[in-house]
Amino acid sequence: MSTQTWKVLVFSHRPEVREAIVTAVGRRPAPDLGRVEYVEVGTVADVLYHVDSGAIDLAILDGEAQPTGGMGLSRQLKNEITNCPPIVIAVRRKDDRWLATWSQADAVIVHPLDPLAAAETVAEVLRSGAPATR
Repeated sequence: MSTQTWKVLVFSHRPEVREAIVTAVGRRPAPDLGRVEYVEVGTVADVLYHVDSGAIDLAILDGEAQPTGGMGLSRQLKNEITNCPPIVIAVRRKDDRWLATWSQADAVIVHPLDPLAAAETVAEVLRSGAPATR
């Protein structure tokens, strides 16, 4: 069992969406990964600040966020941030998965969020994006 603490940024302009994501993923998405500490933000400026700081291990972005959606923001982060952390996009429709591919996201979760699927997806992305020292 890991004692690692992962910093996961959750972005949406709507607090209830952030809460749904945090609740679905949980504080420990998998026993081998350790605990998750969430950084909840509601603005693009806050996302840029935290991701650019290098302290974020994973970002979960709301694809429906306004005025800037998570998909466009994901593409921007992947193209502009050196050593960008892995990104998961939360979408409203399964048919929007192709847009997440365009956004260069590492994975997609679909509302309504299934806690088992959301936690498993986040765990897989954390494992694959983890530096060798973890």
